[in-house]
Amino acid sequence: MSPHVIPDLEGLFWSDKLVDKQKIKDGTKMKFSGTDAYVATDDLKIAVNASITLERPLLVKGEPGTGKTELAKQIAQSLNLNIIEWNIKSTTKAQQGLYEYDAVTRLRDSQLGDKRVKDVKNYIKKGKLWEAFEAQEKVVLLIDEIDKADIEFPNDLLQEIDKMEFHVYETNEVIKAENRPIVIITSNNEKELPDAFLRRCFFHYIRFPEDDVMRKIIDVHFPKIKSQLVTQALTQFYEIRETPGLKKKPSTSEVLDWLKLLLAEDLSPEDLKRDGKDSLPKLHGALLKNEQDVHMFERLAFLARGQR
Repeated sequence: MSPHVIPDLEGLFWSDKLVDKQKIKDGTKMKFSGTDAYVATDDLKIAVNASITLERPLLVKGEPGTGKTELAKQIAQSLNLNIIEWNIKSTTKAQQGLYEYDAVTRLRDSQLGDKRVKDVKNYIKKGKLWEAFEAQEKVVLLIDEIDKADIEFPNDLLQEIDKMEFHVYETNEVIKAENRPIVIITSNNEKELPDAFLRRCFFHYIRFPEDDVMRKIIDVHFPKIKSQLVTQALTQFYEIRETPGLKKKPSTSEVLDWLKLLLAEDLSPEDLKRDGKDSLPKLHGALLKNEQDVHMFERLAFLARGQR
């Protein structure tokens, strides 16, 4: 295993331990140790703290719903820092993270004789990186789902993230980070990221939680839930995830939604028992999110009944 690759995020769940903000202001080394809402394993703490020490972005990959975005929020809470979130879409361009110049509006205003046109700064909209760079205190900058954007997107941000500065051509000024932000970048592995970009990051992959870890996560969200219900629910949940041909495997967030519904309906472990091994579970809409998977389980249920 590469020394830069930290094992999975097993042991992830939620907490509220805050670092004294005055210590951060006084220059004491920041160290992530989790929160009451997100108690992290040693592997995760090593990854986060290595990223902070190296002053490199932490690139977090894993299945959707495994807590990548929540990690950035909990780092901010643990270190008592503000968070700036940049949610990436398929149409997002790297330049938008720096700034956008509205030349069209400026031209229109000039035609109307608006005095604002004399100052080009009136037509520059600051991006999320600019906000993070000019912050008076260190912040957490979340670049969420970077793999949604065009393949050139990560390359277009290489120098800015590496040097923590960029040039504004319209005003001929250099925007440099007052306090280097803690950068968390998430990816759902929808597309490969460029090697040059990866070299500038510290990498951590979140594998899907196994049964014992999932129970800890559930216990934090539903501390009074009966263990028998959890056992029955998780048995079905992992059976669904392991079903061959499943188009979309249910995630951690989806099993939590399912359990919330089970509790709201006051269902017992006996209520969850299915007629056949492959029949649809109760309230399956929380777990199965497309018609292909629902139809597949319906067919399996039909076959199971036919074999009796």
